[in-house]
Amino acid sequence: MHGRVKVKSSAQQEEEKRKEREKKLKIYVAARDACFSKRKEGVWDDEALQLTQQLLSSNPDFATLWNYRREILMHLETVKDEDEVQKIYETELSFTESCLKMNPKSYGSWHHRGWVSARLPRPDWARELSLCDRCLSLDDRNFHCWDYRRMVVKMSGVPVDQELAFTDRLIGSNFSNYSSWHYRSTLLPLLHPGSPEPPSPCCEPPQSSPPPSPQTHSHRVCEEQLLKEYELVQNAFFTDPNDQSAWFYYRWLLGRAEREEMISCVYVSRDEERVAVVFSRPVNAQSVGLLLVLDGQPQRVEWRSVHPRFKHSPVWICDLPPGTINDISNEHNLTVHWTEKHTHRDCALYTGRNESWCRDTATDQELFRSELSVEKTSVLQSELQSVKQLQELEPLNKWCLLTIILLMRALDPLGYEKETLAHFQTLKEVDSVRAAYYSDLCSKFMIENTILKMEYAEVRVFSISDKNLTTLCHLDQLLLVTHINLSSNQLQRLPPQFAMLQCLEVLEADNNSIENLEGVYHLPRLEEVLLKNNKISTLADLQPLASCPKLKRLDLRGNPITQTTNVESELAELLPSVTDLLL
Repeated sequence: MHGRVKVKSSAQQEEEKRKEREKKLKIYVAARDACFSKRKEGVWDDEALQLTQQLLSSNPDFATLWNYRREILMHLETVKDEDEVQKIYETELSFTESCLKMNPKSYGSWHHRGWVSARLPRPDWARELSLCDRCLSLDDRNFHCWDYRRMVVKMSGVPVDQELAFTDRLIGSNFSNYSSWHYRSTLLPLLHPGSPEPPSPCCEPPQSSPPPSPQTHSHRVCEEQLLKEYELVQNAFFTDPNDQSAWFYYRWLLGRAEREEMISCVYVSRDEERVAVVFSRPVNAQSVGLLLVLDGQPQRVEWRSVHPRFKHSPVWICDLPPGTINDISNEHNLTVHWTEKHTHRDCALYTGRNESWCRDTATDQELFRSELSVEKTSVLQSELQSVKQLQELEPLNKWCLLTIILLMRALDPLGYEKETLAHFQTLKEVDSVRAAYYSDLCSKFMIENTILKMEYAEVRVFSISDKNLTTLCHLDQLLLVTHINLSSNQLQRLPPQFAMLQCLEVLEADNNSIENLEGVYHLPRLEEVLLKNNKISTLADLQPLASCPKLKRLDLRGNPITQTTNVESELAELLPSVTDLLL
């Protein structure tokens, strides 16, 4: 037995480790309590600085201690000269660097380093960029470092083309770098901006236009550069078809620029003495400066959204004072001013007309598809063929299938409709986990196609039955629709946005799974609602219909509510205007 090393039992080892942890914890807690006590007493001395450094070195994610440390440093600024402050802050940068070595993704350390860099009397931005380069070489997806780099670039005025070259290097070394692709998408509009759209005839030039900045940029990229980007990203996804980074960037390239902020439609009804305004984005009309002028006279009106759930909405309505426009023998000129955006839209209500409107169609606004140049059309056709070839090699690749759909949408959404539907079906089989997402996206595209068809036909009937719709969207584009047919789909509700259909007279929604009619709310012209074979089960589900004053016909056959006792008498009480009730 002599000469042998005594091996401690596992229990002994655990007990020693426990005691060591307790010892360290006592030291840590004592230092923490000392820091808290000093802060409470308003002590900002070197000892407090050392205590916080001791604690943060072992736990760099203690936000309260970073806050205390900044208070100490701000105090030292008031009692030290500039050279001493420079030295203190350079030491602080070294300290944060040591913390980042312990945890490269420490929120507190990166935030504190940014705070210190911004307060340095003589910052060395080249050193900070070098630090970012080193950190990103270790982990090119460290979003804390990316955020810090953007701050450094902004503060130091690094040229945009230099940063774009930086993304070239990172993407060249690793295609699977979503952060680099995303950063590239923010730089391209600055370095290669697209041509600005000509001002709308309804737009008034602002008194003074501030220079463009990354925060206000339109995010358009010139066509020449876009065509080059297609080639770059194609190399990436052909190299690794299953990596999503390049596919997401490609989807951004195919996207449209942000819509111009404008009034896209003004509608006026003589019978209801009501005005409806449609904006290009949801707004709060009560706070954006909306002015209604009728026959040259400003009107005091109260704007309200179409549904009480909306504080921001693309559609707003107001009632004119009684007797203002109800005489059919009079002509009226109406203007709505959006003073915040220096834009307006006119609308004339002619003699003998009960309603009038002035609007930009979805086609006019390039809402669902941008007009393509011959060159871009040719390039996108080539891209489509290339991705189809890749899909032949990778038939189960969901990114290929989805990109083919997006390319078809960009080229000719109506011409490729059948192929698009077939690809969606394949997508749902290949990626069944996201089948619901693909169903909703397919529904969105089918609604867009139907809106385009309706506009081409110049009718106010929106028919999209038997299309397996799972959701409704773009309802602000249907303000003028008088008859909608949603029958034989897979809809479960008519959402609050449905209340944007202010001209609707007939609603057909037979053979769905509708349980909720929340959006059928205060539709002033609605006369007929057909809901045969749905899932309406209680009287409360039908409550929104009580807000529709002209409702005359209601078909509820095949709904669970028809089995309820005394349903007919209760419906008569809830909906006294209905004269034709089918149960």
